[in-house]
Amino acid sequence: MNATRIARFGFFAIGIVLLGAALSLVLYNLNEDQKSGEQAQNLLAEVKREIPDETQPTEAKKYDLFSEYETEPAIEEPILEIDGQTYIGVIAIPELGIELPVISEWSYPNLKSAPCRYQGTAFDRDMILIAHNYQTHFGRISELHSGSEIVFTDAAGKIYAYEVNNIENIVGTDIESMEFGSADSWDLTLFTCTISGQSRVTVRAFLKPEEEN
Repeated sequence: MNATRIARFGFFAIGIVLLGAALSLVLYNLNEDQKSGEQAQNLLAEVKREIPDETQPTEAKKYDLFSEYETEPAIEEPILEIDGQTYIGVIAIPELGIELPVISEWSYPNLKSAPCRYQGTAFDRDMILIAHNYQTHFGRISELHSGSEIVFTDAAGKIYAYEVNNIENIVGTDIESMEFGSADSWDLTLFTCTISGQSRVTVRAFLKPEEEN
């Protein structure tokens, strides 16, 4: 076997190894996506069982932001504690068929289970939620558009209905744009990493007008 044929065989072998590694990574990610989705749905069932008045009609649970929070500015955000983990509520995106619990504090281990609160609160109209780009979590939020609905139900059963206003990709290192954006007045932000991990798909939303009355 001459040197050229040896080199070609070597390149072929390397290609096979790289292809195998790539396939293994894809299968691993798909498995992680499925496991995280199943875990999130199990947690969702537990969280929804603990949210008060969950069986009441939606209209009966809608919340006037200003009636209670402005008259009692020291009011504490409702939190649910289940098996040592704390949750602030449930996020639903009807257009994507997504409903997930929201963990109160973000960390990489927490993100394996469910979306997390990055910062802010629904009360203060500055809530930012983060999740992995699993298809079962926030992996499809780039499919949303202006006018899409997002619904957050807090741990006390109070509902906040939002309407998507803007979708953008932000460089992963641009924390200031992530936290404030150009408007500095978003009521809700959802974000997740792109497949490459170099940027973040970012969805901005405002509280629906009827929720402000």
